[in-house]
Amino acid sequence: MDKIKCLIVDDEPFALEILADDIGKIETLEMVKICRSALDARRVLEYQDFDLIFLDIHMPGLSGLQLLSQMQNPPMVILTTAFEQYAIRAFELNVIDYLLKPISFERLLAAAGKALSFHQLRMPLRKSAYQQLAALYVKSEYQTVKILYSDILYIEGLKDYVKIFTISRQGPVLTRMNVKGIYALLPTDRFCRVHQSYIVSIEKIEAFQKRKIWVAQKELPIGSQFSDNLKAIYEFKKD
Repeated sequence: MDKIKCLIVDDEPFALEILADDIGKIETLEMVKICRSALDARRVLEYQDFDLIFLDIHMPGLSGLQLLSQMQNPPMVILTTAFEQYAIRAFELNVIDYLLKPISFERLLAAAGKALSFHQLRMPLRKSAYQQLAALYVKSEYQTVKILYSDILYIEGLKDYVKIFTISRQGPVLTRMNVKGIYALLPTDRFCRVHQSYIVSIEKIEAFQKRKIWVAQKELPIGSQFSDNLKAIYEFKKD
């Protein structure tokens, strides 16, 4: 079984060090990244996916609850805090668990068990609901619009909206969703994220260089953090 990929967000160095060390002792969890503020985490989440976030509440600039409430399609979240009074609001935001500092290893282990159970349920449901379909369904202009995967050329992100460019439509379909959210709905064997603002249909790629890609004669940028993944996927498809 693949490990649950974790992000830790906490501005307290001592608490962060202990949590990271304890996560390393749990075989179902893999700590992928640490952020020392919710603002840093928000930037990271724009281009990187995680299965589970351990999220502190009180942080400068942006609180953990504010970050969570801003996320359109959040991964699993376990809140870590020294304050009891936010528990009701936390569970309204569908967190997996609410851990009070100092967090004992036994309590962390129990929370990890909850996350594993939810993860095992969630993955097949997401796959059957989205990736087994031959089409994407989005809200646009007060309608639900069906877009065949085979019709999609590329997708461009504009803050809280995305433009879906297709073969059959003259103009793009505009829907309220971010790039990370819509990418989670697409089959990864057919689509690849190439930039913080762009997703492309792999079969529609005409050519690419280290920092540029062409789809339907449209030149799009390639983000540095996506170039190696794109090259690997495209070479595999050619074979």
